[in-house]
Amino acid sequence: MKIAIVEDEHLASSYLKSILEQQEVIVIDQITILKSVEDAVTFFTDYKVDLAFMDIHLGDGKSLEIFEKTNISCPVIFITAYDLYAIKVFKHFTIDYLLKPFEEQELLEALVKFTKIKERFKSDSTLQSLYAIANPEQKKIQHHFLVNHGYKLISINETDISYFVATGKHLFVHTNSGNSYLYNNTIKDLIHNLDSEHFFKVNRKYIVRRTIISEIIKHSNQKIELKLTVKAVENDPIILSKKEINNFKKWLNH
Repeated sequence: MKIAIVEDEHLASSYLKSILEQQEVIVIDQITILKSVEDAVTFFTDYKVDLAFMDIHLGDGKSLEIFEKTNISCPVIFITAYDLYAIKVFKHFTIDYLLKPFEEQELLEALVKFTKIKERFKSDSTLQSLYAIANPEQKKIQHHFLVNHGYKLISINETDISYFVATGKHLFVHTNSGNSYLYNNTIKDLIHNLDSEHFFKVNRKYIVRRTIISEIIKHSNQKIELKLTVKAVENDPIILSKKEINNFKKWLNH
């Protein structure tokens, strides 16, 4: 099996290549590293591979340009920095994506997925996803949240919300006043509707508002705990997901 890596960051391409050479999910005969749109267009014009890994943003342009200038019929696993819209698109159109910085296990899972669906892969879906990312629709931010409270319906303004928490199969919205309401949604879907300026998905259970974070405790490079100005629904510490640590730092620095 032949693989192409389109990535302009040396450390990133070397890291990916080293994992691919050591994994046992697929048998690889050749790995080609391409560092620019120009190199990729030249390569794919003359050669074909079985699978490509491709960063969306390259030093001399976007990967969309590669697809517009030459024919790529193989499945593509995209490598991307944090971008909620891009991730949402990838889930619908492509085999998989790797969110920087990714871990070895994530790559192995993407390869397993590739082996399962490579036979029914349609190349036009990849181009469709890139056009969707290049021309995103205006994102609609949800500012009010309708909940049931006894015989009443209450519309909660986003400024009154401290955090959302998933408990079992249910999602609850917690307000600054200390009240809690059952909300008909999931953490996974809700995060795409919120204003990313104010809300962050800490882990699979919590979405918190920026203003309620009182302390950030760094236990190690891979373990960060959040303390809130309001009481959390459970006594267990709120630990930031390892995958979100770098994104969380960028969010705080924004």
